[in-house]
Amino acid sequence: MFDEAKIFFGSTEETKTDKTERRSPYDNNVVSIAQACTADDTTRALKIARNAAKTAAGTPLSQRILWLEDVAEKLQENKEAFALTLTKEVAKPIAFSRIEVDRCIETIKLTVLELAGLSGETIPTDIMPSGKKTLAYFKREPVGVVACITPFNFPLNLVAHKIAPALGAGNTVVLKPTPEAPMTAYMLARLFVTSPYAVKDALSVVYGDAEVGSTLVKSSIPRVISFTGSVPVGHIIMSQAGIKKVSLELGGNAATYIDKSADLQLAAQRCAFGAFYNSGQVCISLQRIYVNAEVYGEFATLIAEETAKLKVGSPYEEDTFMGPLIDSESKERAGNWIASAKAEGARVIAGGKEVDGLFPPTVMADVTDEMKIICEEVFAPIVSLVAVPDYETAVEKMNDSPYGLQFSIFTNDLKMTRTFIDEAQCGGVVINDIPTLRFDVQPYGGSKLSGVGREGPKWALEEFTEIKSVVIC
Repeated sequence: MFDEAKIFFGSTEETKTDKTERRSPYDNNVVSIAQACTADDTTRALKIARNAAKTAAGTPLSQRILWLEDVAEKLQENKEAFALTLTKEVAKPIAFSRIEVDRCIETIKLTVLELAGLSGETIPTDIMPSGKKTLAYFKREPVGVVACITPFNFPLNLVAHKIAPALGAGNTVVLKPTPEAPMTAYMLARLFVTSPYAVKDALSVVYGDAEVGSTLVKSSIPRVISFTGSVPVGHIIMSQAGIKKVSLELGGNAATYIDKSADLQLAAQRCAFGAFYNSGQVCISLQRIYVNAEVYGEFATLIAEETAKLKVGSPYEEDTFMGPLIDSESKERAGNWIASAKAEGARVIAGGKEVDGLFPPTVMADVTDEMKIICEEVFAPIVSLVAVPDYETAVEKMNDSPYGLQFSIFTNDLKMTRTFIDEAQCGGVVINDIPTLRFDVQPYGGSKLSGVGREGPKWALEEFTEIKSVVIC
């Protein structure tokens, strides 16, 4: 009998006759079963969340803090079980699954720390002649119901990034996790629901795809939609949501510049990691590497060598760096990207050919601006090298993209560093490391098509609360 992810209608677990199977991307074995939810199930969960919202908002902060602390503690106690489930459902190498569980624990703990500062401030209403002296201040209040929709690439930590701040702020939540990892989300949700400090009916979980997601987005019940996923779905959400807060963390086309002053060996090591971590299935996966022409040949050799060192294989082996892509369609799409680039004149200098059913980390050299592979989000273990004459050309090419999530540069030139921080058109910049670098304590989000709003516990708490202005005369 396989593990089964049950629905949470508030604090009540239920199953359905209709179910869906999740098969491992690695060996195609059934690894979990989820309930097949409908629009009616979603509406029911939303109504339960609406009815529980007043109670949730009135719950003492001390209880909510104990609640989150209890979940973090239970996660730590069950770390290996969570990591193994992650690996089963999305084929993330087990070493990186353990890292994701650790990050999830830290995200919840960071939320607890930030809850202490979730407050307002007094306002001097007599600052202008037209005013008068009063006791005036603003306070932050929970929005009510938050709908959270999460992706497959970090199916544990990205759930925590949404539901921990939302529940910690005193809201109720309806979560629709990715269909690729229902059991991972269910296990985390169950820790919240069964905690002795849980707020009754504060968290619901429904499973499904477009029908369930559209019902959440179109409903008038949620006051915030928090979504992480693709740009096309983000467009749909914006068109359907109506008048409510929408937080979108969407795609990227992350880029870096390798200056001639950089430590090329370090840059090659880090770029190989950033391009191929999680099989390149990360919004901030390094996709475009602009290299100063004077060091282009040397850097190309170094990154090809570093890429060849990465172990591709079973996600259950401790030293595996990269497992399979999430599904066969993704693998086929990756192959098409390479074929297209080669037809346009690019060269494969590492990887490029499927080995034992697994798509390898691939480095494309001699890529130019006109090639499709440099313009779109690839979301696969493929990185492109582009020779440029100088920094100014590189940053212009970086910014010439509809995406703006995170960029980086490798340089020992302080003036260039300061200029880049100002000129990069994106949500985050990294100096002397990869744009794939993200700390959960930081604000995270993009500009242009890469999204609206910011994650990170402190900023998510602001997304999930509203300001109320108070004047006492």
